[in-house]
Amino acid sequence: MPDIVLFQPEIPPNTGNTIRLAANAGARLHLVRPLGFDLSDRQLARAGLDYHDLTTVTVHDDWNACLSALAGRRLLALSTKGRTRYDLVDYRADDVLLFGRETSGLPAEVLDSVPVMQTLRIPMCPANRSVNLSNAVAVVVFEAWRQLGFAGAT
Repeated sequence: MPDIVLFQPEIPPNTGNTIRLAANAGARLHLVRPLGFDLSDRQLARAGLDYHDLTTVTVHDDWNACLSALAGRRLLALSTKGRTRYDLVDYRADDVLLFGRETSGLPAEVLDSVPVMQTLRIPMCPANRSVNLSNAVAVVVFEAWRQLGFAGAT
């Protein structure tokens, strides 16, 4: 199952929802500091319910530390600026799915470090800005998991 990376997440319930999703899909979650909340935040715990112990959550001090930890793996970045639709990718179990901040997405220096064809987008109506972070993670994770035959699911 691909790993999930949230780059500098700001809203605790989105991260909590992603913890729960990661646990249910058998994915590992990586958080890149700075975080917009404390990991003991009540809203984070409420959204993640009792799933915190059912997945691996790693917090990286910065983007370079995260990149080092995941070196050698294919990075797929989600962005409204992405060129490739998320459902047109052949996902691999060792992929890394990168998602940006709720308010500003991924910064240019991070996006520029990802090959253009590995920058993905979720289709949406033209007048809209973006999809909620935890919803975007769910959409992409379930497509990757579907393609991988829902490995590990009952």
